[in-house]
Amino acid sequence: MQLRQLGRSGLSIAPLAFGGNVFGWSVDEQRSFELLDAFVDAGFNLIDTADVYSAWVPGNRGGESETIIGKWLKRSGKRDRVLIATKVAKWTEHRGLSPLNIRQAAESSLKRLQTDRIDLYQAHEDDASVPLSETLGAFGTLIEQGKVRAIGASNYGADRFAEALQASREHNLPRYESLQPEYNLVSRRGYEQELEPLVRKEHIGVINYYALASGFLSGKYRSDADLAKSSARGGAVKKYLHPQGLKVLAALDEIAAAHQATPPQVALAWLIARPGITAPIASATSVEQLHELLGATKLSLQPDEMTALDDASAGL
Repeated sequence: MQLRQLGRSGLSIAPLAFGGNVFGWSVDEQRSFELLDAFVDAGFNLIDTADVYSAWVPGNRGGESETIIGKWLKRSGKRDRVLIATKVAKWTEHRGLSPLNIRQAAESSLKRLQTDRIDLYQAHEDDASVPLSETLGAFGTLIEQGKVRAIGASNYGADRFAEALQASREHNLPRYESLQPEYNLVSRRGYEQELEPLVRKEHIGVINYYALASGFLSGKYRSDADLAKSSARGGAVKKYLHPQGLKVLAALDEIAAAHQATPPQVALAWLIARPGITAPIASATSVEQLHELLGATKLSLQPDEMTALDDASAGL
C-alpha cells in the first residue's frame, strides 16, 4: 500500500483513516478494540478522534473515545504502528484555542490516550477571540516539548486558514499541515470552490470527514421509510434525499456493479482519487463493515467513471 505524506509534516498516512467518533457511542469498548486491531492489522495507521467525543451521548461527558483508544494502545502494544490524531477547542471542558487551554487540553488528552505524544493535534474549530500567533505559538511549544509531532485544523474557512498560514510565516511558527473539512460526493462546493485551491497551492494534507455523508452514500437510505429505520442517522441523511442525491446513488450503483464492489467503496475510491486528498475519514461499527470500507483503497476507478460521478454530483 502506498502511503501519502501529510503536508510537510513527515507523517506518512495510509489512504483511509478511521473515525474514532463511534468509540463510546455506537460501539462499546470491546468492539472498539476489535475494530482497531482489524484496522491496523490490515496495514492502515491513522486514527482520528477528539477530546469532545462522544459527549453528545446520554450519560457521557466527553473523553470517552480517547479513553478507549488509550486502553487499546496499552493492551495491544501497537502504539508505534499507528498515528493518533486528536483535537481541541469544541469540548466545554476545554473550549477555545487560548494558549492555556491548549496546554491543559493536550495534557488531558495525553493522559486519556496513555501516550507520550500526539501525532497530529488539530484545532477542532476556529477561535477568532485569540490571535492566531498565540494559538500557533502554543501548538509550537507542544511540538518543541515533543508532545505533538504536527498540527492541523478542522472546520476553518478559506480566509481564516490562509491567515493562519500567513501568521506561521510572519512569526516563524509551525503551520497547520492538514485541514479537515466536510467533503463527499453530495457535499462538494464548500471544499472545492474555496478550500481546495488554497490547500493544493500550499501543499496541505486533507483528511476530510463525513466521507460517506453520514451514511447516505452507503446506499441504505433511498426513501423516507429507510430514514425511519435509523433514529441515529435519519435526521442527518434527510437533507441528501433529493432527486440529485438519488442520481448520485444511481451512478454509484452502476459503477459498483461494474467492479463487483459496493456503493460506499466507490464513494470512498472517488475521494481517494481526488487530487490533494490525503485520507478520507470513515467509521465502521463492525469488523465486516470495516473490511468493506478498506476495500475502497484497492478500487481503481476509470477516468470515465470519475467523470460520471463528477457529473452526477455537479453543483452539490
